[in-house]
Amino acid sequence: MLSEIENFLDDLKYSHRYSPKTVEAYGRDIEQFYQIIFSHGVDITDVDAGAIRNYLSELMMNGVSKRSCQRKIAALRHYYSYLLEKDIVKDNPFLFIESLKQEKRLPSVLYLEQIEDLFRRNKERNDPLMLRDQAMIEILYATGVRASEFIEIKLRDIDLKRRTIRIFGKGQKERMVVFSQSSKLTLERYLEECRPQLISKNKLDYNVEYVFLNNNGKKITVRGLQYILDEIERKCGTNYGLHPHIFRHSFATHLLEGGADLRVIQELLGHESLNTTQIYTHVSEEQMVDQFNAHHPRAFKK
Repeated sequence: MLSEIENFLDDLKYSHRYSPKTVEAYGRDIEQFYQIIFSHGVDITDVDAGAIRNYLSELMMNGVSKRSCQRKIAALRHYYSYLLEKDIVKDNPFLFIESLKQEKRLPSVLYLEQIEDLFRRNKERNDPLMLRDQAMIEILYATGVRASEFIEIKLRDIDLKRRTIRIFGKGQKERMVVFSQSSKLTLERYLEECRPQLISKNKLDYNVEYVFLNNNGKKITVRGLQYILDEIERKCGTNYGLHPHIFRHSFATHLLEGGADLRVIQELLGHESLNTTQIYTHVSEEQMVDQFNAHHPRAFKK
């Protein structure tokens, strides 16, 4: 069946133009499924609802979340549709598997006071990378872009006069995001003072069109971005659990709390569906309860 997996993945990549990461994830899910059902003595053509239940049970016993199980089911449903089309199987047993009930997970959000505290502490640093790091966290919070979008920002994508950045999101869909005046000033200082020093370390003059560079003067990666955020926390002495999406979630939540229209936030975030953006209404409600409990004198009075 290895050849069929390879053919299916090629179909995803070349016919459906799935991203390399998605194709790789499909491949891992299918191979894991094979390993589990074969260990139970089940052939690929004999998979039924019972075999799928055993498969899911084993996944969850090994700590796989319901969200991840749901993703794997979707991948296998697609795979079996392909096998059915090629007359390798007689039916698609995954068509009749109901969605797993998932716990509603609200995204982590920083309070405005925490954002301001982070910016203040980082500015107090005196190491050579302070200015780059300040520009990074300010732009992440000011724009709400995804990590994968942030690392791809090039010099030609930024309009400092209009304070806009052209972003290429999922499926290479283009959108414009806006950043603040304070972020503009920090970004200009980084571009003039810090970035040239980083470029000078890049002996091959490689990837210098990208705005944000690592300590070797090269384009940062998503993993590198997370490393930089971890270092910022260490150097600032904070424990906010920084990651790229916490800035994105905070950006959207603070806009909503400030009265921004949900559809404007949807456009800025690059969401396909308004339903995806609406999760931030729940975050805002939860923060409202937290604020009430923390500050109202009779919040817990019996």
